[in-house]
Amino acid sequence: MTSTNTRSGPLAGVKVLDFSRILSGPYASMVLADLGAEVIKIEPLEKGDETRSFPPFHGKLSHYYIALNRSKQSIALNLKSPEGVQIARDLAGQSDIVLENFRPGVMDRLGIGYETLRQDNPRLIYCSITGFGQDSPLGDKPAFDIVAQALSGVMSVNCEPGQAPNKLGVPLGDMAGSIFSLFGLLAALHERNATGKGRHVEVAMLDSLIALQGYLSQIYFVTGQSPQPVGTQHPSIVPYGSFPTSDGHVIVACLTERFWHNFARCLGHEELIEDPRFALYEARLANRDALQEIIHARMSCDTTDFWLQRLSEFDVPNAPILSIGDALEQPHVAARGLVETARHPTEGDLRMVRGPIRFDGKGPSPAEAPSLLGQDTHSILHALGYEETEIERLRAQGAIADPT
Repeated sequence: MTSTNTRSGPLAGVKVLDFSRILSGPYASMVLADLGAEVIKIEPLEKGDETRSFPPFHGKLSHYYIALNRSKQSIALNLKSPEGVQIARDLAGQSDIVLENFRPGVMDRLGIGYETLRQDNPRLIYCSITGFGQDSPLGDKPAFDIVAQALSGVMSVNCEPGQAPNKLGVPLGDMAGSIFSLFGLLAALHERNATGKGRHVEVAMLDSLIALQGYLSQIYFVTGQSPQPVGTQHPSIVPYGSFPTSDGHVIVACLTERFWHNFARCLGHEELIEDPRFALYEARLANRDALQEIIHARMSCDTTDFWLQRLSEFDVPNAPILSIGDALEQPHVAARGLVETARHPTEGDLRMVRGPIRFDGKGPSPAEAPSLLGQDTHSILHALGYEETEIERLRAQGAIADPT
């Protein structure tokens, strides 16, 4: 691995070799980089990570690649050549973590599976993110975000009642696998501090998304009935969700009795607090339609701005429904420093979302712009001890390539 990593954070000094592509793996390795780890991303020759070709573009850089690959180094290798595989093994021998998200068996066929690499490096923590897991009857099925969402049941409740199921706007099927892989990796690092031995961490996207269902799964276990779609409303808490105003919509979330009482007073309908149809959680749930009708009739008389101010005055949890652009430009984002600018050597300034984790009041080190394909190949090989003549020979043999 290279010795030029200048990133700080709790994982400073941890070396990550990232074979993953698209989203489920790259998001995890990007978070590790935010936390201070040195991340080397291995990409195929010529085209690299498939997301490099996804429009729209900032110069040569895809928006998709920018979003998931900040603060990493890129080396382009031909993993179908013995020389490329040997470079990968050399890098893995000096790594703390290897991350991959191929279908089960692919890394073994390439000669860089867990059993092989742990012989070279017993301290290695090897993480495999798959769609369904090696022992699943779906194991060989290609998995993408929308596939995991559909099979998890999440899509069935992500719509208004009576409407067609819809996927979540954020790629949570992919990201769930990333998030749980980070839990596993950090736990394995902690364990290795005591034992000196690595682990094979395995996470399936579908497993992870099912694990995130929370109370929805328990509704099924308790009642024997699958939860039905309620749109922005809550399956068991009323009032909760999006309510129409005279010029838009406002989110209201009365998760506790205190907030429900505050909301009733805010509406000018304090009598609803003692109304037996609405006095208790169960009663409001049973009489959801009647209560919704009362709320809609009152709130549709005034503007969104009026209700946002009044709801806040009465201490009722509320929010406007912002576009992605408005969300990124809101004062909260500026105050928290959640958007930063990184300078790319050829493509200029890039605005990117910053990692959210803070330690002692400080966020991650300033982001480094995503590398061009193979941009760091020479420096990585040089740090491994390869001489210039050997690097040229590898280039001539097609094991590596010039940056593109």
